[in-house]
Amino acid sequence: MAKGKNVLTTGDVAKICHVAPRTVSKWFDNGQLKGYRIPGSKDRRIPLSELLRFMKVHNMPTAGLAVGKIRVLIADSNIQAANTLAEALKSKADYEVQTVHTNFETGAFVQKFTPHVLLISLLADSIDATDVCRGIHANEESETIKVVAIANRLSDSEAAALMQKGFDGYVSYSEDVTNVVKKIEEVTAIIY
Repeated sequence: MAKGKNVLTTGDVAKICHVAPRTVSKWFDNGQLKGYRIPGSKDRRIPLSELLRFMKVHNMPTAGLAVGKIRVLIADSNIQAANTLAEALKSKADYEVQTVHTNFETGAFVQKFTPHVLLISLLADSIDATDVCRGIHANEESETIKVVAIANRLSDSEAAALMQKGFDGYVSYSEDVTNVVKKIEEVTAIIY
């Protein structure tokens, strides 16, 4: 599987699971394996995170996935805070982490680095988090990237508003890095 490939065909899934493509189609059609169909086609696509969830639920070996390290992109205009979080994630969870500090850099690195998770600060001066989130989910190439807001002390209504805008969750810089790792694992459906 190519680095950065976040969406798989039924043929890809069949090779990984050591079954016939027709079996994967049956799993998809009966709702066991979630994904989407290509508009105007009968072709199915399965997000990598959904395949991983499916394999864990059915006690299937995940060795064939070859996902490597989880790639996390941190977007924040506060360079020191972003670098501190990046180092903590690298040492605590052995993630592959990059940091960016502007809207332009964020867009460029989403294409180049193909992260599994984008941690994006709501307080960044030079980054419009909501606009970036909307753009990521509107693009077929990046729509499987999980977008997690970095925010401090959100009320329940503010958290709900974030989810309605397309964010997959939120964390705080003040949280222990263990909680940030748990949130990343939660949104990527990786269970250890």
